[in-house]
Amino acid sequence: MAAYTAVDDPSAHFKVQLYTGNGSADHAIAFDDTDTEMQPDWVWIKNRDQNDSHCIFDVLRGPGKVFNSNHYEESDDDDTLDAFQSNGFRVDADVKVNTNTEKYVAWCWKANGSGSANTAGSINTTATSANTTSGFSVIQYTGNATSGATIGHGLGVAPTLMISRNQSNNSWSHYWKVLGPTKFLTLESTAAVGTSANRLNSTDPSTTLITLGSDNEANKNATGTLMYAFAPVQGYSSFGSFVGNGNANGPFVYTGFSPAYVVIKNSGGDEAWNVWNNKTPGFNVCNENLQPNSNVAEQTSSAGVKEIDFNSSGFKIRGSNTELNQSGNTMVYAAFAEAPLCNSNGAPSTAR
Repeated sequence: MAAYTAVDDPSAHFKVQLYTGNGSADHAIAFDDTDTEMQPDWVWIKNRDQNDSHCIFDVLRGPGKVFNSNHYEESDDDDTLDAFQSNGFRVDADVKVNTNTEKYVAWCWKANGSGSANTAGSINTTATSANTTSGFSVIQYTGNATSGATIGHGLGVAPTLMISRNQSNNSWSHYWKVLGPTKFLTLESTAAVGTSANRLNSTDPSTTLITLGSDNEANKNATGTLMYAFAPVQGYSSFGSFVGNGNANGPFVYTGFSPAYVVIKNSGGDEAWNVWNNKTPGFNVCNENLQPNSNVAEQTSSAGVKEIDFNSSGFKIRGSNTELNQSGNTMVYAAFAEAPLCNSNGAPSTAR
């Protein structure tokens, strides 16, 4: 029997939103009417038509504070996202978020609003905004460059994926439980998995705390740092790995839900990150993707190259490209649901 979900309505916690720019200030983007209303706390926007940087915003830093996944500077830009709204967000006229007639995608997560300081660790966070239902926490703190320092994540279960970066000029850093606490991936880079005992002090997170090392990426002294932490939730999110087979008839990855979003990185190779979502093109095969490590516009894959299918219980690799399916290599993935395989009453969801 299929496992029931812990989240009947994924759209209350995560949304994929397509929109067309109008080039004007105060362009309000409302989430699709068919979805449950949601005020987002983490918004990631990419221009699908042009080679513009990915723009990442969160409620703790506030509107106009921009991270770019494809490089590591933070910028102040009031002409980008200027408001998180009750059922969407608002952008101004910057080309990266709102060029007239150009097409954009926004991936949006709900945390818990502005949150509050978490004092569970040796470093009191400036704020921790934790959505315990969906297993997502946004954490802001000031580093102290001390190995063994800890911060509270507020989730009540141990995160299995964490993304961190400080507000100075240092790299993004990814922790994946499937790779272990001494391994890391870098979001702005295609580099294969690296090794460092100093990013997380060789320690997996606990149900309450994240342990930091002394490296600048997660614990730069006297510097504001953001961490986005995720714990898997049955029927809503999945963070794991699979081994590539190098064939267009690639592996099937069971998640327990029909995905709305999948990101894959070949951890063992110098290969790009790739993201697919359920709205571009909106049907199988999914052959349109974006690359978080690059500003490149949306790509359309040739048959059997970088394609995947979104199925009712997971996703199927339909491409042989080494970025998503190198034979013998470990591919890490993160996926969020459009619909669970079975709802909390055991009723199956409609197949795509």
